[in-house]
Formats: sequence, structure tokens, C-alpha cells
Amino acid sequence: MTHRAWLSLSVSLSVGAYVAAALAAPPAAPTKKPAENAASNVGALQVSNPSAFARPRETIAVSGTVLGQLPGFSLKKAMVVDAAGRPVLSQLVDTNGDDEPDELVFQADLAPKETKRFGVRQGQRHPAPARDYRAYGRFVRERHDDFVWENDLVAHRMYGPDLETFTKEPLVSSGIDTWAKRVPRLLVNEWYMTDDYHQDSGEGADFYGVGKSRGCGGNGVWSNGRLYSSRNFARSRVLANGPIRLIFELSYAPWDAGGGLHVAETKRVTLDAGTPFNVFESTFTGAGKAPLSVGIGIAKHPGGTVQIDAANGFMRSWEPLKGLKGEPSGNLGCAIVLGAGAPLAAQNTELDSLVVTPADASGRVLYRVGSAWDRAGHVRDAGAWGKAVEGAAARAAAPVQVVVLTEPTALAK
Repeated sequence: MTHRAWLSLSVSLSVGAYVAAALAAPPAAPTKKPAENAASNVGALQVSNPSAFARPRETIAVSGTVLGQLPGFSLKKAMVVDAAGRPVLSQLVDTNGDDEPDELVFQADLAPKETKRFGVRQGQRHPAPARDYRAYGRFVRERHDDFVWENDLVAHRMYGPDLETFTKEPLVSSGIDTWAKRVPRLLVNEWYMTDDYHQDSGEGADFYGVGKSRGCGGNGVWSNGRLYSSRNFARSRVLANGPIRLIFELSYAPWDAGGGLHVAETKRVTLDAGTPFNVFESTFTGAGKAPLSVGIGIAKHPGGTVQIDAANGFMRSWEPLKGLKGEPSGNLGCAIVLGAGAPLAAQNTELDSLVVTPADASGRVLYRVGSAWDRAGHVRDAGAWGKAVEGAAARAAAPVQVVVLTEPTALAK
């Protein structure tokens, strides 16, 4: 993920959209008496929803570079308050792995076309209690090097090197597994502890089959009419781990991508609380000057249907799930969102339905992957899932705007 100072504009990535933060001149003197809390603020954030639809739990990520222009500001001491001066849960995020924060992240509920202001204060930050965590991920050595991650709505895993040589059931796959969860609390640690997550005991289960497929949102290089995919990830690192935002990276060793080409991949995944959509940023190296095409897929399973909306840049599926004994276990939706105007072509393999899109000049592809289980109660049928995917694409196309106000009394209206 990159963050650039461009004139007075800073852009940072959120799962819902790209959020722009601009530094504004001090506003005109307020006509009303300033709020009592204003004197303790060093500035304010004006958050605006440009869309005609509501954006609950929108993640706002503001660059430390822009915030650093506030008087006497230190990102390590930054806190957020609402217009009434009440603390808002926030997170400092290290985006590049240097153990120094780069962004301030928090969430806001925004009605259609609504603008809200939040105060920025300086003070002693304290660790959030475990009950506030809604995003988490880790490397699971005890389960043959899985990497597992979740928020309050979804859970996923990808496969590491030890699984390739597992005596009982070896698997070479860079596909993405998605777990069906019906409770908002974080539970993957408990599932691994009990090693009993393939049957639903009231919290959900792992019903989804990946195998050598792309699963829900895995990728590969598309060349000469076929998909070339990597082996299991070789290394992992976590950059941010809640309570609001999770960021981690998986590295894949070079593999044959056809025509004598060998490429390596670094896959960065961002998942925020309150959304079923992850942001995937894959960067491929070793492609040389040749344009690289990337295929992103959804596994083909019996009874599943797939639809592609090229205009809005997404592919979605809906399929029945079965339990260990073959019993019906609800339905799962998966979606890949590239965004409106993104070039894509539909392709198929024996295992997957694919959308193929070109990497940019630096070998980078950015897309979103989401999933939903109808028994969780958030999305009850295929039609509702279709609307949720359309909504995710619309949010990505219309970023929330954030203006940094340098006047401490800016919360007064």
C-alpha cells in the first residue's frame, strides 16, 4: 500500500473505499459558542459521505503525514473524539513494517450525503480491551502452517509450506478458504484449539471445499489460455492486527508462469471490522517487460451459479453447502470486485470460474474479495447477496472524503 503527499492531498486505503484526506485552511469564526471539549483538541476531521446510500461502520484511514501538519501533533499520541467529546475507538496502523505508525484509523456511521466532524486530541493512548477487537489474524504453525484471519462477519484461511508435505493429507494450493460464521465474536483460535470446526455447533463451521481450486478469490497468472498458480505461501508477516484493521502479507516463491517466465508474488490483505470484503493487493515480480494477465477465481461446486457484471467490474457466486454427513448447511456467496471500468475477461478452467485482468506497470493488481453465509442472517438469499456486492462496488467507486481542519474549535457549528 502506498501513501503519497500530493499537494495538500493524502490518500489511504480502506476496505470500503479509497478515503481522501485534505488539509484545509482554518474555517471562519464559529457563530455559536464552541463546545466545551474544543480547547483540548488540536484539530478536527470532517468526514463526508458523497453517496446517496448509507455507509454504516465506514473505515476512515488518515495519513500521519497530513495529520502531522496539525500544531503540536504526534501520531503516537493521537486520539479521536466525536462532536460531544466522547472517545471513539481508533487504531494506529503501521503500513510498511518499520514498527512506526503511519495512519490513524477509526470508524463512522454515515447517512446518505451526511457530513460529520470528529476531534483529534493528543494524549496517552491505552491498549483496547479484547472485547473491542473485531479483526484478527495469525500464522497457525500447529495446523500445518495455515494463515487464518477473521472479523465479526467472515473468516478465511490460506495454506502454508508444511501442508505440502503433510503425510496424511498433503495439499499444494494457493486457493482461499472461507469459513461460515454466525457469531460476531472472534473464534478461530477456539476452533483450532478444539480441532472441531467442520460441523456447526451453533457458531458456524468450515463447509467450503478448496482443494487445488482458487477457492473464494485466489489468483494465478493467465497465459496462453491456461492458469498458472503458485504453491503454498512461503512466508507471512502481520503489519496491523486490530481492533479495527488487520493487514498481513503472504509471500510466494517463484513459479513457472508459462513461456519460460517465472514470477513471484507478495499478497497483501486488508480486512476491517464490519465488512465481509477483504482488500487484496498482489504484486508480481519477475515478469520483465511483458504485460502480465492475472486470473482471479471462484471454485466451481455442484449447484453453484456464477454471474459477471462487466460494467461494474465484479463476479459473484451463490452455492449450496453441505456438512460432514452430506446434510444441507445453507448457502454461501462469494464475490470478486475489481471496480467499475476495470478491464476484465471471463475465463473458465475445470476447477474455477475466472475474471482475467491486466496487472499494472509495476506488476500490481488490486481487488476485493467478499463472502456471506445465509445462516448468519446478514444476507438471506442470492438476491440480497447480489445487492451487497453491488453496494461494495458502489462504495469503492465513491470514496468518503476526509478534510483535516487545523482550527481546534472546528467541532463547533
